[in-house]
Amino acid sequence: MQISVSGQHLEITTSLRDYITGKLERLERHFDKVTKAHVILSVEKLRQKAEATLHIRGADIFAEAENENMYAAIDALMDKLDRQVKKHKEKRSNHHRGNSLAMKATIEE
Repeated sequence: MQISVSGQHLEITTSLRDYITGKLERLERHFDKVTKAHVILSVEKLRQKAEATLHIRGADIFAEAENENMYAAIDALMDKLDRQVKKHKEKRSNHHRGNSLAMKATIEE
């Protein structure tokens, strides 16, 4: 997976980059077809914002989260992305299974 991290009004430290990379690896365990991830971290007064776009096979997934703490914002962002990736994976697998089960039901009748 290709990961790009950028910051607006914020310098991306190695600890932030490593933290994001570790969290994104968790997403790869659920769905290994993630090809590219772009994460943008920004700071506006007391608001810390993290947003990400994942390019996966079949779709692009976007999520954003805000918090007073950047690490908490990243955690919330990854939770949102995790839910969306799981949902996308279930859609793809249920879609294919649904057709075969519907075909079997019509054949048996």
